[in-house]
Amino acid sequence: MAVLERSYKRYAGALSPEWSRFLIIPRHAFRDVFRSKLFTGLYALSFMAPLVFAILIYLRHNTEALAIMKLSVVNVLPIDATFFLTFVEIQGWVGFFLALLVGPQQVARDLTNNGLPLYLCRPFSRSEYVVGKMSIVILLLSSITWVPGLILFGLQSYLEGWSWFSQNIPIASAIFLGSLVWILLLALLTQTISAWVKWRLAASAGLIGLFFIPSVFAAILNQMLATRWGNLLSLGSLIRSVWAGLFGTFVQQAGQVQRMRGGVIVETAMVEPPLWASWLILFLICALCLWLLSRKVKAYEVVK
Repeated sequence: MAVLERSYKRYAGALSPEWSRFLIIPRHAFRDVFRSKLFTGLYALSFMAPLVFAILIYLRHNTEALAIMKLSVVNVLPIDATFFLTFVEIQGWVGFFLALLVGPQQVARDLTNNGLPLYLCRPFSRSEYVVGKMSIVILLLSSITWVPGLILFGLQSYLEGWSWFSQNIPIASAIFLGSLVWILLLALLTQTISAWVKWRLAASAGLIGLFFIPSVFAAILNQMLATRWGNLLSLGSLIRSVWAGLFGTFVQQAGQVQRMRGGVIVETAMVEPPLWASWLILFLICALCLWLLSRKVKAYEVVK
């Protein structure tokens, strides 16, 4: 409308709370995400593992079903920390492929089309923009990791009784914290790569390479030096150590390896890096991602 008519009025509707303004980003992003048949199919398949684990929990407490299948309780998997650790690992890596499909396109699309000024010219801070973009990955992965994990824990507690629940509360916290660490790591990595690599396919390839190429170097280093300290270079090994530490299944001495020394076969103990080292490396990676995002997410860019 022409300004000279002076018929415009100030917006008089209700204002959104400041703390929830970042949710406008995932609300509209989910519409585009679920238009992809590939992503929708993979997201639906990601609930197969929780269904299978729920059936295993049910079978262990249903004698009639075990009798029909000619099984005994001894032959059914024990429902313990290892059981839930396996669930977190499976869903964690399924979540990796979901993040691979969703994450790399988020910030890159805005930077390519010069959309950041449109966000930041409004009462919308850079932090809220980054949190909004990260929340797309966080919400999607939460729905397939710790949310069904805690439902499985609640199902087992209901069938087993209060005593099992009170004794295994650390398992519930391990499900939540282990999944949350992995989700935050994936959210930060996908948004950082998306911000610095504006081409979606290149960003996806970079994310895959970031996980698998250092793992190859870590395996070579471990084999050459008969050690496990090379695992600090592998993101997969780092998160597996963190998961094992949270669930109480971490074993620092991994085993023995035979080597020739002076014509004599000797055995050398292979010791895993301590848990604090894995936590420290993950923290440094997250801090580096935040620093890189702060350098790239700006309302304007100076091109020389």
